Amino acid sequence: MHQDSDHPGILLDIDGVLHVGSAPIDGAVDTLQWLRSQGIPHRFITNTTTRTAESLADTLSGMGIEVSPDQLFSAVTATQRYLAQRGHRHPLLVVDDAVRESFGVDDRDPDDPDCVVIGDIGPRWDHALLGRLFQALMQGAELIAMHRNRYWQSAEGLSLDIGCYVAGLEYAAQIRATVIGKPNEAFFALAAEDMERTPAQCIMVGDDIDSDVGGAQTAGMRGLLVQTGKYRDTTLQRTAVKPDAVLPSIAALPDWLRSQQP
Repeated sequence: MHQDSDHPGILLDIDGVLHVGSAPIDGAVDTLQWLRSQGIPHRFITNTTTRTAESLADTLSGMGIEVSPDQLFSAVTATQRYLAQRGHRHPLLVVDDAVRESFGVDDRDPDDPDCVVIGDIGPRWDHALLGRLFQALMQGAELIAMHRNRYWQSAEGLSLDIGCYVAGLEYAAQIRATVIGKPNEAFFALAAEDMERTPAQCIMVGDDIDSDVGGAQTAGMRGLLVQTGKYRDTTLQRTAVKPDAVLPSIAALPDWLRSQQP
C-alpha cells in the first residue's frame, strides 16, 4: 500500500519487541499487518550483531514475522559502512562467524590492525583475547563497538552483553570507543532518512529505556517503551530517561497511534 506522507515513521526494535527467543510476542504479527494496511512507513533497527540482514529476515519469517531485508538497519551493516568510510583495511574482528565473511576480511588476527571491531561472540571471551585487544589498542588501533548494551533478554532470562568488555577496554587503554549501533544518533537518522522522514517525524518503539528510548529522544524522535523483553520496573525507576509513553507491548501500538491523531 502507498505510504501516507502524513503518517509518522515508525522504528521498531526487534529482540524483546517482536519476539523473545524463538517465540513471537503476542500481537506482533497483527501490529505489523496493521502498519502495512494503513500505509504507515516502518523500519526495523537492531543492535543484533550475530546475523546478516538476510539471515535475520529469514529467522523472523520462520516465526511468522514478515520483514524484508531492505527494511532492516543493523549494527552489522552500519559498522561495515563505517569501516569503508574510514578506510580501515586491517580490522581485528571480534565478531560471530556468521557475519565475519560479510566484512570481506580473511585474516582473523592481523599483525598490525588499524582498528578493533567488537560484536557478540557469546562465551568466547577470555583473558587472552582481552589482552590481545588491549595490545592492539595501545598500539593505536581504533576501538569500534557495534553497540555497548549492558544486557539482553534471552529465553533463559537477562544475559550479560558486550558493553562490559567495551567499558573495560576503554578504561584500560584510556580511550573512548566509537559506538555504531543504538544509541548513536547517526544510526537512528539513517533509518529515518530511508523513510523520507526527519527524526522529528519518527517514533521509536523499544524495550531498552536507554539505548532505544533515550537514544531516539537524543536524536530528536519520540520514544515509546514496551513492557516486554528486557523491560524491568526497577530500570525505569532509576533512569533519567522519560519515555513519551509506556505500552504493555507492541500490540498496543495501533491504539496509541490512533489516539495521537488530531
